[in-house]
Amino acid sequence: MDKHLVLIGGGHAHMVTLANLRHFVEKGFRVTVVGPSEHHYYSGMGPGMLGGTYAPEQIRFATRRVVEKQGGTFILDKGVRVDAEKRVMHLASGKTLPYDVISFNAGSFVPRDVLAPDCGEVFAVKPIEKLLDAQRRILELSAAGPFRVAVVGGGASAVEIAGNVWRLVRERGDHPVEITLFAGHGVMSRFPAGIGRMVRRSFGRRGIRLLEKGYVRQVKSDVVVLESGETWPCDLVFLAAGVRPSRIFSESALPTGPDGGLLVNRFLQSTKHPEIFGGGDCIYFQPRPLDKVGVYAVRENPVLYHNLMASLEGKLLQPFDPGGDYLLIFNLGDGKGIFRKKRLLFGGRPAFWIKDYIDRRFIRTFQAIEQE
Repeated sequence: MDKHLVLIGGGHAHMVTLANLRHFVEKGFRVTVVGPSEHHYYSGMGPGMLGGTYAPEQIRFATRRVVEKQGGTFILDKGVRVDAEKRVMHLASGKTLPYDVISFNAGSFVPRDVLAPDCGEVFAVKPIEKLLDAQRRILELSAAGPFRVAVVGGGASAVEIAGNVWRLVRERGDHPVEITLFAGHGVMSRFPAGIGRMVRRSFGRRGIRLLEKGYVRQVKSDVVVLESGETWPCDLVFLAAGVRPSRIFSESALPTGPDGGLLVNRFLQSTKHPEIFGGGDCIYFQPRPLDKVGVYAVRENPVLYHNLMASLEGKLLQPFDPGGDYLLIFNLGDGKGIFRKKRLLFGGRPAFWIKDYIDRRFIRTFQAIEQE
């Protein structure tokens, strides 16, 4: 057969496929996985790693090891452009990779449009492993004296980052930190109002400043500028707003959704090129838009695995059903969380305990493959 399957990214939506690479190899297919890191870090536990709740090895999956032990090839690189007509993937290194079937789980990025050329120290919430660099820098600043951290964004990532910076400095820092969350016109505004109220109470108790009076216009050296012109001094900035899909698809002139994500049909397959698939934050699901939450990537796992194998073998594809409402739990960084499932909403330590149990079980399931 010698058909070639290429996976771009080793994220959540590719986990089941990665766990079963040996089945592709046993059937005579070549498999190549391209990733920017030898490990995949689980984003759901990233803020907890920043805050010191988890060590890096507790939240990551050894992508290279799992690929190579099953007979696949791992390439440490990044995909930048697809020549869909020639079925060739162009990599950041300049190398090219021909394919018969390709699947993207290339994730998303945080736009840096608000950054001035002379902006100070800035960390984006993605890629997750960069939070380790942020952790080290925060501890350095804390050792030198009191300092100020600005978090730009009003969604779940921003809230979890702000809460876990507070935890990190409280548990391991030498001097206090002043944390300001710039939440636009409302924190957690796309969720039920009760979630925003819980965040305000939690942050208020801990002295985390929450600004909800306008969006950030620009981040300059040591200062955040609001649209109103008001300025706020800072020593370090986190960008946690406006996550967008990978630019690969727009750079490749592939059909995309309004957000720039790969436009896929109900089979998680490109609407124009049937040999191209994708999952996770980098796709736009044509039947209906999906929230950028990890639960959809997890649900896409078995469908992507089935359809990649079926595409190589010329068999029928399986449609993806996004399912109904999903569970959301947020880590506030103080050993407490916020739990939301349909009409059930509560906060406190039990909420975090549930999140911690689910997250640890999820990552251990895939870490176990490393030992097989």
